[in-house]
Amino acid sequence: MGSTYSIRIHAPGAAAERLAAARAAVDAAIGGVVAKMSLYDPASELSRFNAHASTAPFAVSADTFRVFELAHSVSAASHGAFDVSVEPAVEAWGFGPQRRRYVPADDVRRAARSRVGWRRLRLDPRTRTVVKTSPDAAADFSGIAKGHAAELAARALDALGFDRYVVETGGEVRTRGRKAANASWQVAIEQPDAMPRRARLVVPLADLALATSGDYRIFFVQNGRRYSHEIDPATGAPVRHTLASVSVAMPDCALADAWATALIVLGPERGPALAESLGLAAHFIVRGPAGFEDRSTPAFAALGPQLLV
Repeated sequence: MGSTYSIRIHAPGAAAERLAAARAAVDAAIGGVVAKMSLYDPASELSRFNAHASTAPFAVSADTFRVFELAHSVSAASHGAFDVSVEPAVEAWGFGPQRRRYVPADDVRRAARSRVGWRRLRLDPRTRTVVKTSPDAAADFSGIAKGHAAELAARALDALGFDRYVVETGGEVRTRGRKAANASWQVAIEQPDAMPRRARLVVPLADLALATSGDYRIFFVQNGRRYSHEIDPATGAPVRHTLASVSVAMPDCALADAWATALIVLGPERGPALAESLGLAAHFIVRGPAGFEDRSTPAFAALGPQLLV
């Protein structure tokens, strides 16, 4: 899916065969998500759904349908700030698998935006089908699939009896238990724009996921202006505000992934307000006149994050 993943297990004395089984189980879990939801693979289930230029019901696997359901729940709660139907706009701006990044012509932007809207994708749990209200609708799971992959990898390790680990999939992190000496896993939140990369905060986590969305890793500059890959479904264009990074901690990594995307789209005022009203554990890094500013919801502050700068 255009990224990497890594697993760290704390299991002193574990036999090589048991660790090999863990590797195989994680590979199978994440490989299954890629086969179903990666737009880098034209044969994936999601790619085939996008190529299905019809309003006839399209049957999907239970796994893919579950991600559609999670996505719709966050879309509704975020008033459309999270929206997997944003794929046409992502592609128009060159942030899809082809990676031809440029400012599209006005008519291309308008055409792409006219195809976006999460209610254009209707779910039928009885038949486990997805219906496009217009045949040119399409979906992009890049704001939720990596978190979902981390969650499935965690379940695979749980099934094998591992109870101390951290799973990282393209920056989304899922922890289980604690590491040595009964200490929480220490998960870093990156300093935006830093080269070389370095941590800005460290968050102690146990049995929680942490997902981060930022505008500083995937972007392009044209005519002196910077355009990030964070697309606002309401405009069909990259966000234009000062919020650089949002991190969300919660038990389910797929939901944390989706909420981090929703909150960065909402921006430095609406994002924190919604997160606090919903009781979400969220941290915001905002570009200010004197540098970066940090804002945490009460639920995030209760986790005990440590600011390093």
